[in-house]
Amino acid sequence: MSRFNLSGRWVLALAAALALSACGRMIPPGSPGTKAPPPTTRPQPATPRPTLPTTTAPIPSVEGGSAVAAGLTLGPDIDTLLPIDSPRTALAFRAFRLTCPSLVKRKDQSGLTAGSDWQAACTASASWSESNAREFFRRYFEPVQIGDGKAYATGYYEPEIAGCRSRAPGCETPIYKKPADLIEVDLGLFSDSLKGKRIRGKVQGSTLVQFDDRAAITSGSLAGRAGELAYANDPIELFFLEIQGSGRLRLPDGGVMRVGYDGQNGRDYTGIGKLMKDRGLIQAGSMQDIMRYLRAYPAEGVAIMNENKSYVFFRELTGAGPLGALGIAVTPEATVATDPTFVPLGAPVLLSMDRAEPNGLWVAQDTGGAIKGSNRFDTFWGAGEQARVTAGGMSARGSALLLLPIGTYARLSSQSPGQTNAATPPLR
Repeated sequence: MSRFNLSGRWVLALAAALALSACGRMIPPGSPGTKAPPPTTRPQPATPRPTLPTTTAPIPSVEGGSAVAAGLTLGPDIDTLLPIDSPRTALAFRAFRLTCPSLVKRKDQSGLTAGSDWQAACTASASWSESNAREFFRRYFEPVQIGDGKAYATGYYEPEIAGCRSRAPGCETPIYKKPADLIEVDLGLFSDSLKGKRIRGKVQGSTLVQFDDRAAITSGSLAGRAGELAYANDPIELFFLEIQGSGRLRLPDGGVMRVGYDGQNGRDYTGIGKLMKDRGLIQAGSMQDIMRYLRAYPAEGVAIMNENKSYVFFRELTGAGPLGALGIAVTPEATVATDPTFVPLGAPVLLSMDRAEPNGLWVAQDTGGAIKGSNRFDTFWGAGEQARVTAGGMSARGSALLLLPIGTYARLSSQSPGQTNAATPPLR
């Protein structure tokens, strides 16, 4: 996200609010992309999967927080991984093709690829038949494991909540525009060691200080400093809309107003689901569990929400959407939010998890403030009640492989310090 255009916004994946420490398993031989049946109740975890043998010695890890620093290993042939007739493969192809104009121009924060590396696949995708998507990925990509490949996936969706454009009785919780005094600083302009890092705050006198936190904002500190874009009926629903980063307001006249991320206050995000579970306030960690507690104990609920000091500002959206970190519309059941320091935005990702719904190919089109690490993913499920149920209960562990243009691994292997030809069998 930027989930829903939350690039650099440090934004909040819903089920990421529920995240526990990640642990997982390697992608097994065979087909990890099992098609998920439409869930009618929250699915139960499946039997753990076996570990995948790797095909090469890994590129050794080095110090630092990046994909190469985590260590890379070439995965097995894509033919052994992709299912023959998975609808998700076709969805991923469609999402990848939409991403191409940005992908070939964008600087890859992970350091794994350059825009030109993607040119051949992007050129071919323009005239490739979606019905033969599996062959497209087989022909142009190779699977690479980042670090140990152990993955953790949550879910997000586009919520719809009751709201209004002008304050009215029962519709009085402000949805704020980005304040004019919110300053964002690119620290890389001041030091090469801080490239890619940003901070947000406000100027007080001649000093840059922290911006108002959630407790201050919800108590009215932005009055006269930030305009109200609209209003929400329910502050709890608005809290979760912030976590999603984008959504729809259902207006009193039956119309719909779409809103999307336009900034964040720079405060660190705290996932209240884990916090509440650690304190014994809830047993499970789903969005539904959290909301039940917040409604049952309103005063305590406000205090708990304020422990997440992060606050999101919105703008009205028109046209296609919701938008992801690349500025293009995200694709339900094909878009995944990732950490761009480990996964190039626009790259396909293959998940093999301990529940069926997220298994198969996704495309990294989004980011999120809580989505950090080499194999941390947030899967997008679209809008509507089913999307809400699936995303709200999504917590899956397993394995992930990143699909990179063919030849990427060999190039990175030759560039890696300490890696010798003798240590690495011939690449397939």
